Amino acid sequence: MSTDDTETPSDAGDRRTTDDHGHDVIDPLYVGIVTVSTSRAGEADPDDPGGDTIQEIFEDEGHEVQARELVRDDYGAIRTAVRSLVARREIDVVVTTGGTGVTADDVSPEATSALFERDLPGFGELFRSLSWEEVGTRAMASRATAGIAADTPVFCLPGSTNAVRTACERLIVPEAPHLAGLATSHRTDATDRTLSAYQSDSSTD
Repeated sequence: MSTDDTETPSDAGDRRTTDDHGHDVIDPLYVGIVTVSTSRAGEADPDDPGGDTIQEIFEDEGHEVQARELVRDDYGAIRTAVRSLVARREIDVVVTTGGTGVTADDVSPEATSALFERDLPGFGELFRSLSWEEVGTRAMASRATAGIAADTPVFCLPGSTNAVRTACERLIVPEAPHLAGLATSHRTDATDRTLSAYQSDSSTD
C-alpha cells in the first residue's frame, strides 16, 4: 500500500517561524508514515491501525500527512521506503510503526538507523520511561529509536496502537516542529535533496 498526494512543491519557507527562543519551527508539518508488517503487506486491502493512529494524531494538531507506505518486515524494504521519504523535500518528518521488538524479523531499528546522520537517543529513553508506566518491565523489550536522516527527523515506533499513541501524543507531535526546524536551519537555498547518500546496496536491498 502506498499513497502519495505530493504534487505541489515544498513550501517549508512559508511554514517556518521561530519560537520564543529564536529557534526555527516548521508548522504545520508535512508527514510521511511507514507501516512495517509482513502479514498486512500481503493483503489486497489491509487495515493499518498503527498508521491510522499516527495520521489521526498529527492531523488533529493541524499537520498534514503527505505519504503512507506499507512494507514487509524486511531490512531492504524498510530502508528503501524511509530513504525515499527523507529524500523528498516536502516531507518534514517520517514516522514508522512496527518491527521494533526482539524477534528475528524485527529489523526496523537497524534499517532506519542505518540512514541516520545523527541519533536522538533521548527519544528512546523517554519513550521507554513512559512505557514503564503502562506495561512495566516489558518496556525494556522495545527498541524504539529516532534520528536525523537527510535533515529529516525519523521516529521508529512499535506496532501497538497504544505505544504509537503514547509516543505521538506525549513526545513526537509536541517536539517535532522544533526538531524539524532545527534540522533544516542550515539551509540557505531551495534546491532539492537527492538520494546520492542513500543509494541501494545490493547486499541488503
